[in-house]
Amino acid sequence: MRIPLLSLTLLVACTHAPTATTSAPPKVAALPAITAHGVEAAPFAAPQQATSVLLRNARLIDGTGAEPREGVDVLVTDGAIVRIGAALTAPSEARVIDLAGRTLLPGFIDAHVHLSYSPPASYPEGVVDEVQHNMADAALEGARNARNTLQAGFTTVRNVGGSLADRALRDAIAQGVLPGPRMLVANHAIGITGGHCDGTNSMRPDLLPDAQDYRHGVADGPQEVRKAVRYQIKHGADVIKVCATGGVLSQGDAVGSPQLDPEELSAAVQAANRADRKVAAHAHGNQGIREAVEAGVHSIEHGSILDDQTVRMMTRRGTFLVPTVYVGKVVVDQADEGRLSEGSVAKAREIAPKMRKSFGLAYRGGVKIALGSDAGVFPHGDNGREFSTMVELGMSPMDAIVAGTSRGAELLGLTNVGQVAEGKLADLVVVDGDPLADITVVERPVMVMKGGVIHRAPSWE
Repeated sequence: MRIPLLSLTLLVACTHAPTATTSAPPKVAALPAITAHGVEAAPFAAPQQATSVLLRNARLIDGTGAEPREGVDVLVTDGAIVRIGAALTAPSEARVIDLAGRTLLPGFIDAHVHLSYSPPASYPEGVVDEVQHNMADAALEGARNARNTLQAGFTTVRNVGGSLADRALRDAIAQGVLPGPRMLVANHAIGITGGHCDGTNSMRPDLLPDAQDYRHGVADGPQEVRKAVRYQIKHGADVIKVCATGGVLSQGDAVGSPQLDPEELSAAVQAANRADRKVAAHAHGNQGIREAVEAGVHSIEHGSILDDQTVRMMTRRGTFLVPTVYVGKVVVDQADEGRLSEGSVAKAREIAPKMRKSFGLAYRGGVKIALGSDAGVFPHGDNGREFSTMVELGMSPMDAIVAGTSRGAELLGLTNVGQVAEGKLADLVVVDGDPLADITVVERPVMVMKGGVIHRAPSWE
């Protein structure tokens, strides 16, 4: 998706933050929830922190793909899982929570979100927001969306394209100032002039003049692309996002047309890899997907038009697919509701059925799949619908859970999340019911813990 570009009206401190896996437990009071219309709603409960928590009598799905285990106890101490077993002895200081057979899973991982963006009510309103909003607006919008994402059970996310405000949001969450998921951020996505990542398409050239160069990710030629990559890294990017093809919500480009050329894609990957960063490539069309894979990107985002040859190439190289299949439904609904531009309506209807078909092709072909929702095109907090959509399209419920837990951690390069295992961070989600029989239960978590801190309190207590 294309994220509105934001005028740089704030000077941002640009020291690189601690890694996303080392955040301290937050010590914050409850924050009021603000509705889309600016009305204060009932606040979420304050996070509940204890030195030790013993979760008793869980039905454990550990994120590895192993069969569920019944009657499991999990002991959490100082933010980490220290013991898993049966009938564990609770330390004297521990809070004991009886799950009564409810399903315990790892905290979910969403590899494709845009936390500083929320869906506008219409295309014109989105353009107005693009011109008027600055980085302060983006950071505050992101704070609300981050909280909603965490409440939905997503304890880690990869923010693939926004602005330098995302770096500030990541750091505030890591420092315990705000509740939210662990974040890996790309800052501005990188693409060609007039391409999917150029947010000034269709605007007068005098509007947002500072948003039309490498600092905002608009780059032409290998050297300018390298400069854009280095600039995002300089300002705290954990991952690099490139636009290899056109997109649905951008103006004036064909959805599957190749954009960054092979030399530019290779330059982006080389510059990122030199700085020990991975590259995620937005790519709908098959030619652009193939060129991005050949350039060495680590993940293809969307992957809407695949063929057998490209699937085999991705499988052979170990390139991930982050399919975002739920958003394919969303944009068609938005088209039907008159919320998109005329050009985006046509592209949404063209790409959605191809996206569904390509997902099945990739899944059956053995491509590594990590869950990514594209939240921001739809409201944050509905990320879990990606699980259900993947299952609707033929993925087994267990494989969908793996895609949203351990497989996501593998893509993000994180070794201490994504599984319920001794020594891992205590990122945990509890749901009522059996997600292997009804995957939709993951959309309604009844308890959420991140790093040993309970952010959604047990609903049955």
